[in-house]
Order: sequence, then structure tokens, then C-alpha cells
Amino acid sequence: MNYMSKEKFEEEEKKEKLRNKILKYIVYKKRTEAEIRQKFSQEDENLLEDAIEYLKEQNYINDNIYVKRAIQEYMALRKLSIKELSYKICEKGIDKNLVDDYICQNKESMLEYEISSAKSIILKKQKSFEKEEIKNFLYKKGYMQESINIAFDEISVE
Repeated sequence: MNYMSKEKFEEEEKKEKLRNKILKYIVYKKRTEAEIRQKFSQEDENLLEDAIEYLKEQNYINDNIYVKRAIQEYMALRKLSIKELSYKICEKGIDKNLVDDYICQNKESMLEYEISSAKSIILKKQKSFEKEEIKNFLYKKGYMQESINIAFDEISVE
């Protein structure tokens, strides 16, 4: 039988407690690795690294999956430009390259979403604003010129 030293046992116990604290934090709401690091920055750095690595191996922390889910959530609930989506997700500490990769891999659906969002905003604002004012508003919100033009063309055809 192998017996653990008291120090080793206490170290393992600390690791387990920290893993459980982090797990409770991410089960409540999906979190990015950066959010976890920020929340638990007061913890021992080695224990935190170990806990994060363990939870990544168990797939509890996965920034790629977070990007996909967050974008899908925003697309379902809000009218945003692709640029705004990207900013919102990067604010959570996600590497911009991960976000850009997802957007590139799903370019067609992302463009459709942006055009649809632009159309929705145009329809809402056209009663009170001129076409140029709406175009400027959308452009300032990060909508691509091409998306704005397509949205206006589709609305005038309908």
C-alpha cells in the first residue's frame, strides 16, 4: 500500500477544493478561461493553473465552444453587426483570433445574420429617420457597407 504524506494529501485537498469552486462558478454560467483567471486571481497561481488545466482536459473550460455558443446566443437574442458580436465576445477575454476563425468558418450565415439585423433596424428607424441617417447609424454600429446596401435593396424590393 502506498501512503501519501500529510503535505501531499493537504496539497491534493487544496487542488480539489479549488477545482470544485471553479466548477460551481462555471456551472452557474459558462465562463471563459480569462474570466476564471480574473475571478480566482487571489488563489495560489500553481493551484489555479493545475485546476484550469484539469478542467480543460475534462472539457468544462473550452473557449472554442464558448465562442460558438455565445455567438449563437447573441444572434438569437439581439440585432448586432458582426463587428459588435466580435467586440462583445472579446470583452470576455477570448482571443480575437478564435472569434475571427469562427466568423470566417461561418461567413455565409454571419453575413445573412448581419443583413437581417440591418433590415430589422432599418424597418424600425425608417419612420423617423432619413435613409442617409440610418446608413450612418448602421455604419457607426460596425455594419459593413455591403450589408447595409443589401439590406436597403431587399427592403425596397419587398
